[in-house]
Amino acid sequence: MLLTNSAHRFQETTSSPQPGYVTRTLLRWLMRPARVAAVEALSQHFRLIDLEGEALKGIAWAVGQKLQISMGTGLTARTYTPISWDAERGRTRLLAFAHGDGPGSRWADALREGDSCQFFGPRRSLDLSGLEATMVLFGDETSFALAAAFHAIPRSRVSCIFEATDIAESQPVLEAIGLGGATLIARATDDAHLTAASVEVATHAAGGAYVILTGKARSIQHVSRVLKTEGVGSSRVKAKAYWAPGKVGLD
Repeated sequence: MLLTNSAHRFQETTSSPQPGYVTRTLLRWLMRPARVAAVEALSQHFRLIDLEGEALKGIAWAVGQKLQISMGTGLTARTYTPISWDAERGRTRLLAFAHGDGPGSRWADALREGDSCQFFGPRRSLDLSGLEATMVLFGDETSFALAAAFHAIPRSRVSCIFEATDIAESQPVLEAIGLGGATLIARATDDAHLTAASVEVATHAAGGAYVILTGKARSIQHVSRVLKTEGVGSSRVKAKAYWAPGKVGLD
């Protein structure tokens, strides 16, 4: 599996055949080239990836937009939310979480400085226009990169609450990307942890914070119901499901 900028694809499939002529032609039309400038292993599963190239220059990127990276097998691609984008230098930073044995995980594990890749985007994923400076973001491992991008915005005040499978692994990763103050809540198999998560989010909302809900679809639905019960208006909530068990292509 691969989670991110984390990649927004929790469930992976087996590898696809190498691209044929038609697929290669489509990739040339749709995708643009980039070079891997750096890869840093933040933990056993998380990789911080810097891409650079002429095609990354002059891009009007906004926080919340997505970038799709070709896995080099057919039209298989994975979606990432960039942490940062330097349009002058032509450089962007991604966070990948490799877990399992799908094409996305294999791509992240095998990636080395100097490798080439193909990308498409950036494109709109989560519309964050009009939000005030004080926000609370709920999500999971797939939301770390979005939260880091928000945290880097001058004068923004973002409180982060994440559900996570491995707290011991996630904590140092969050510290490495500037989110050491985030609240981590361990996943429970019966989703019992979402009660505590919902209370945390609702408390921030009661204090006037705008709410951003990302990550697992079912978790977003749970927190949304609690917020509605607490009287938090929909105009103060932005939501984007990045994944759901058994589903493909939510983002």
